Amino acid sequence: MFRETILDIFANNWPMILIFTTIIVSIRVTQLLYHKESFHFYKEILSLGFVIYILCLFYVVTFQDVSWSSSNFVPFTEMFRYRLGTNMFYRNVIGNMIMFVPYGFFVSYYLKPKKGYIIFLLSFIASATIETTQMQIGRVFDIDDILLNLCGGMLGYLLYEFIIYIKAHLPQMLKKEVFYNIIMVIAICVIIAYLCYSPIGG
Repeated sequence: MFRETILDIFANNWPMILIFTTIIVSIRVTQLLYHKESFHFYKEILSLGFVIYILCLFYVVTFQDVSWSSSNFVPFTEMFRYRLGTNMFYRNVIGNMIMFVPYGFFVSYYLKPKKGYIIFLLSFIASATIETTQMQIGRVFDIDDILLNLCGGMLGYLLYEFIIYIKAHLPQMLKKEVFYNIIMVIAICVIIAYLCYSPIGG
């Protein structure tokens, strides 16, 4: 289900992703060459990944499922309305959490906060802004979406902290940039393989 959702997002959002990516990459490459700055592959890929994530997030929260149904201002009303294991549960509950995991991770990567409350606050600001905006564009405000987004943002923060912990305990020979670049290439290949995988008979 999540694979199909991601593919659908890219299928409908590829022109904007292509345009923004081309502009940003060309400017960044020019900046590196003009100022003779060092090139760090994994860092540049992370930055590009954040841009693509924001573009996809914009598409998800503004162009999908236009609805004129009533808003929900009572916590836990909507999230407990779906049965565990159903498509609606995965889409509306798990999906809203997963959607903000990258946000929590990327913000943690850039800010490197010592306390998690900073990520909590920034996730709240982002989610509340999204929900408030949705009321003005034919969608609804749902307090449960904010709660689930906050959970996702904090999961992203915990993921970042876990990676930092692992990184700190790596052997010295693995604390080199070439190792991080290899890990990044492997991660990209895994993601592409996952998105391109088609079950036999599917």
